[in-house]
Amino acid sequence: MAFVTKEKFLSKDWFITYAYILLGSFLFAMGDVLFVNPYKLAPGGVYGIGNFLYHTFGFKISVSVLFMEVPLLIIGTIILGPRFGIKTLISTFLIMGFAYMFETYWWGYEAFLPNDPMLNALVAGIIYGVAIGLIFKSRATSGGSDIISMILNKYTRMSLGKLVIIVDGTITMLTLFMPGDNGIDWTLPIYSWLVIFIEGKIIDMVIDGLKVNKTLFIISEKHDEIQEKLLHNIKRGGTMFSAMGMYEGVERKVIYTTITRRESTILLNHIAKIDPKAFVNVIDSSQIHGEGFKAIESEVGH
Repeated sequence: MAFVTKEKFLSKDWFITYAYILLGSFLFAMGDVLFVNPYKLAPGGVYGIGNFLYHTFGFKISVSVLFMEVPLLIIGTIILGPRFGIKTLISTFLIMGFAYMFETYWWGYEAFLPNDPMLNALVAGIIYGVAIGLIFKSRATSGGSDIISMILNKYTRMSLGKLVIIVDGTITMLTLFMPGDNGIDWTLPIYSWLVIFIEGKIIDMVIDGLKVNKTLFIISEKHDEIQEKLLHNIKRGGTMFSAMGMYEGVERKVIYTTITRRESTILLNHIAKIDPKAFVNVIDSSQIHGEGFKAIESEVGH
C-alpha cells in the first residue's frame, strides 16, 4: 500500500499527509450528510449508527458520533501506535466538525440527488471510497469501524477494502429498524451494501493505484522457447527454478516473472502458440518494487 510514513514536520511528505487527511475528512462528511443520511442509509461505521440515531431520535449525527469515537480511538492508539492515534484524532474531529457544519449551516439534511436512490448510492460509494482511501494513505483512519479494519489488516493478509466490507456490512442491518410508513424496507440495507461494495473497491484503487501488474508461474516442456520470448521479445527478466509435480513425481522447470498487464497478454499469446498445453498461473500484483518497477522509497515517502 502506498502509505506516507515518517514525514518530518513541514516537509513535503508532511504537507501531503495532512492534505490527504483534510481532503478525506471533508469528503467523508459531505458524503454522509448530503448522500447517505437523507436516504436513511447506514453503510457501516459509527456514522451509520449516527444516521440511525438521527432518524430514530433526532440526534445530530456529529454529536452522536462524538460519544462513540473516544473508546475506539483509545484502542487504536494502543494497538497501532501514538502516531496513528494523533492523525486519527485529527481526522476524526475534522470529520465531525465538517459534518456539523454541513448539517447545521452549509446544507442541512436534504438529499443532494433526490428521487434517484441508485445514482445516489453509486455517488456515495465513490465519495466514501476516495475519502477513506486518502485518509488510509496518511496512516490514519476516519475513526469508528475503520480502526477495527486497520487492526485486522495489521494481523491478516486481507486488503483494507475487503475488511471494510466485512466489518461494516453487519451495521447496515440497522436500516431495517429505521422508522417509516411502510414497515421494514429491505431496499435500505441493499443500497447500504451497494455503497459499502463500491466504497471498498475505490479504497483499494486509491491506495494501490489503477495499475495492476501480473505475476506468472509457467510450467512447460518448452520452457526454453518461452524464456526466449520473455527475454528478447518482451524484454523482461524472471526466475527459473525446478519443481517436482506431486502426482507424477516428475521434475519440471518453472518460470516465475512479473510483468505489466499489457505484457502479460503478449506473453500469453506467445505461450499459446509455443505450447498450448502449458500450465500458466496468472496473479494480480498491485505492489511490485525493484528494477523495472517502482522504487521502495517512492512508496514509503522517503
